[in-house]
Amino acid sequence: MLESRAEPQEVADYELLKNPDGPGPPPRRPIGLWIVVAALIAAAGVAAYIVFGTRQAPAPETAGKQREAATQERVPPLGGDAAPIVVPPLDQTDPLVREMVKQITSNPRIAAWLATNGLIRNFAVVTANIADGATPAVHLRTLRPASGFAVTGQGAGLAIDPRSYQRYDAFAAAAASIDPAGAARLYATLKPRIEEAYRDVSDPDARFDQTLERAIVVLLKTPTVPDPILVRPQGGTGYAFADPNLEALTPPQKQLLRTGAANVRTIQSSLRAIAIALGIPPGRLPLA
Repeated sequence: MLESRAEPQEVADYELLKNPDGPGPPPRRPIGLWIVVAALIAAAGVAAYIVFGTRQAPAPETAGKQREAATQERVPPLGGDAAPIVVPPLDQTDPLVREMVKQITSNPRIAAWLATNGLIRNFAVVTANIADGATPAVHLRTLRPASGFAVTGQGAGLAIDPRSYQRYDAFAAAAASIDPAGAARLYATLKPRIEEAYRDVSDPDARFDQTLERAIVVLLKTPTVPDPILVRPQGGTGYAFADPNLEALTPPQKQLLRTGAANVRTIQSSLRAIAIALGIPPGRLPLA
């Protein structure tokens, strides 16, 4: 006998408040959205140039390490040629971001994200959370899949219902709609404000380039798992992966995995292409 039931928490969607002060019950928002939004924003060119090493006085090290650090310091800023425009102050950048992103994609999912506010600040926080293996769902309150998460089977055969993956097809298509070269040019234009937003939520000397690369690597390391993906009840209200190796993944990786193997491949392919267009050497990215 097969059964399919909605799942409100861990393996499915987290609930967010779209308007905490407004009346009525809060709508359900997918934690998976921030995975895709992060991919889309990165694909839209809100990414980072890669400059390794620190500006602080280095600790004693071997000659080999010193040569490696010197080589890393020479890596040029990445992102393509900036548009010859004056970028407004950070809190006034939303109109510019919307206009520039529309020039490289007209996908309706990205258009929905562009309707929100604080786009650059939001991206900086979400990316930092993903890089650290945390859940930044509270920062993304814009969209949700049209239907709920479901499982099928029972007992040891309990698994994610493959029909649940279809909820994320549109997000994966949006990620694939971005032109990598245009994304790189967009980042180069917005880079000063991205770094400014990141400094507001991190160490003043922190570099967003390293944080973004870590976030992209986290997502690219998510395994592609064929069906059936077995799960087990957890806490009476949710599910966990039955495979302890999958359950040990970070929350961002587990949510990306729950979009289904085909969508994982699509999103990762887009991220990889954008990362390379921005100048992250392929050798620093996980193998496909």
